[in-house]
Amino acid sequence: MGSIFAPVKRVAGSHELLWNLTLRELRTKYRKSVLGWTWSMLNPLATVAIYSFVFGHLFGADAPIGVNSGVRSFALYLLCALLPWNFFLLVTNLGMNSMLANAALVRKVAFPREVLVFSNSLHGVVQFSIEMCLLTVALVIAGSYFFVWIPVVMLQMVLLALFATGLALALAAGNVYFRDLGYLWQIFSQMWFFATPIVYMPSLIEGKVPNAVEMILKLNPMAVFAQGFRRSMYDSAFPGWDNLGACAAVALISMVLGWAIFTKLSRRFAEEL
Repeated sequence: MGSIFAPVKRVAGSHELLWNLTLRELRTKYRKSVLGWTWSMLNPLATVAIYSFVFGHLFGADAPIGVNSGVRSFALYLLCALLPWNFFLLVTNLGMNSMLANAALVRKVAFPREVLVFSNSLHGVVQFSIEMCLLTVALVIAGSYFFVWIPVVMLQMVLLALFATGLALALAAGNVYFRDLGYLWQIFSQMWFFATPIVYMPSLIEGKVPNAVEMILKLNPMAVFAQGFRRSMYDSAFPGWDNLGACAAVALISMVLGWAIFTKLSRRFAEEL
């Protein structure tokens, strides 16, 4: 049992290093940028504007009416799923490149290597929290008074962070040995994005694709997270124990498998880098 929790104890023992690395990431994120952290919201807003024009105006896509909120806004419907996706992509991309970006540190200093991945995840959590606060204000103005579900939204954010971090650990380890992984991940993540009902409603694919494909799309973890966030924030309703249970399950599996892969492959990081 002790060996199972040994990696957790190593990271806990390096909490000061984790904190300092996280602060470094936050301070250098928008260094010498005029707008600074304003970009953390301008980027998704620009994406929403583009998708709203293409899908909302050109293709006539429309958002459903919020179940309890009565809100009907394609931009807000899009943001409720787009912000979690952007966070997931940020954590996995930064985490995947964390070993290569800190190669000199990994070669010369002995410390728990996973701390580099976790520092990027915490940096992503800060940015994600800022974006979600601004989205909350926009939803309240639009009429979605989901204050009672804020603890549920926070739980969903934690579970999504665990899911993304677990995957980032596996990607970081694999990227040390197989440098083409970054390019493959870019292609795969683009496919994953459009396989997730973010710019369209889940009902759009029902009965229009083969049953096997529809089943695979429904088992998509990010689709489950997107549905949960929309249910809590856009609909102002409880996402359901089945949704939260599925999110918790994929988060746990991702962390356990990702950390196990990272621990096994990390023994030769210094040599490979």
